[in-house]
Amino acid sequence: MLKIYNTLTRRKEEFVPIDGEGVRMYSCGPTVYSYAHIGNFRTYVFTDLLRRVLKYDGFKINGIMNITDVGHLLSDGDTGEDKMQKSAREQNKSPYEIAEFYTKAFLTDIEKLNIDMPERLVKATDHIADMIEYVKELEKKGYAYEISDGIYFDIAKFSGYGKLSGVNLDEQIAGSRVEVNSEKHGPYDFALWKKAEKEHIMQWDSPWGMGYPGWHIECSAMSIKYLGRHFDIHTGGVDHVPIHHENEIAQNEAMTGEKSVNYWIHSEFLLVDNGKMSKSLKNNYTVSDLEQRGYTALDYRFFCLNAHYRKKLNFTFEGMDGAKTALVRLKKAVAEHKNGTEKIDSEVLTEYKREFEKAINDDLNIPLALGVLFKLIKEKKSAEIYRVILDTDRIFGLKLDEEIQEDAATEAPPVPTEITALAEERKAAKAAKDYAKADEVRKRIEEKGYRVADTKEGYSILKVEN
Repeated sequence: MLKIYNTLTRRKEEFVPIDGEGVRMYSCGPTVYSYAHIGNFRTYVFTDLLRRVLKYDGFKINGIMNITDVGHLLSDGDTGEDKMQKSAREQNKSPYEIAEFYTKAFLTDIEKLNIDMPERLVKATDHIADMIEYVKELEKKGYAYEISDGIYFDIAKFSGYGKLSGVNLDEQIAGSRVEVNSEKHGPYDFALWKKAEKEHIMQWDSPWGMGYPGWHIECSAMSIKYLGRHFDIHTGGVDHVPIHHENEIAQNEAMTGEKSVNYWIHSEFLLVDNGKMSKSLKNNYTVSDLEQRGYTALDYRFFCLNAHYRKKLNFTFEGMDGAKTALVRLKKAVAEHKNGTEKIDSEVLTEYKREFEKAINDDLNIPLALGVLFKLIKEKKSAEIYRVILDTDRIFGLKLDEEIQEDAATEAPPVPTEITALAEERKAAKAAKDYAKADEVRKRIEEKGYRVADTKEGYSILKVEN
């Protein structure tokens, strides 16, 4: 029986699906304005592990993941530019071209990481009508109000606000230092629909004029459309708890009048050198950045498996070196069992299976499950052990049955001199604080099918796969 930590109740609970053996599950997906970084992918690896354990336990999953291609503003406080529009302007492309490019890049990385994708990917821009109807319903029920720049959710009308994050709204408002929109009923009321300026690229007609949806309403409208008003699981990173997921609960339960999700399950942050990952610190590495340095996506997956999903994980390249070396040794040890002829007592195999299943069903204790794997590979060389190991890999997803790839096979092709020269030109422009020129050179590099990323040592150049 799977026990999982529920953020909503703050305790481990037995997982009991609403519909018997069927599991309805919503997972927050990417905002496709840029490349997803390895911090994002830690969350997707966690979601993948949860899906694998559910399937291992015999459940059938109806999984939904959103692709946010409109409505996610630079600030969670409903201020700033839409991330899609900003990226489109900077790259001189349409938002739809941006969305298509980065969605493909995301799915390529997902495949490299051997992540089991949800049964359906849903794009925000395909569901604008559903979102408008949702906002109209909230307005009809008295939870939404209109001001000059949009339609907002009135938090004061929803008594359950804060149940997920534990936030005390009265204390937050009393001690608030945020700039308050004087038209809003309360400083923490959030946008359901934003009215668009004429120059805003992405906008749709609505009962409130031309505009675009708020970020939170997207997940609410699409999850209810495909999973119903009350479903089993909602996953995401812990950064979504205090705002995005808290707001989803408020919208859903205000609209339906009932509990929306039984189990809210979140993965912890990925740190980099014990600090925050961010663009300004130039440490928001991508899967391609890791490949440029000689690691595979599965090296990173294995790195993630060595820490429990509810514990912060500190990323270092020393740690990646250790993961890469350990994964090679692991695969070599597994291969030695493939044609082994030793006989293993069936009770021994049953005990290993029991230990393994106990670990994965105890709040996805993957590090403990790896411990079982390491004990297995130390057994006498046996084809029976090999079969048990491959059964555990249904959870680990490390492709333990594949031949080991030598470093030479994973090395990146040489970068053309022309591209290196452009990268040096960009570096010089940045050193001279001529950021406009640096940005222009970066665009020229990207037009030629490469991407330059700043690193502590200077920069790295990567061929972009189409």
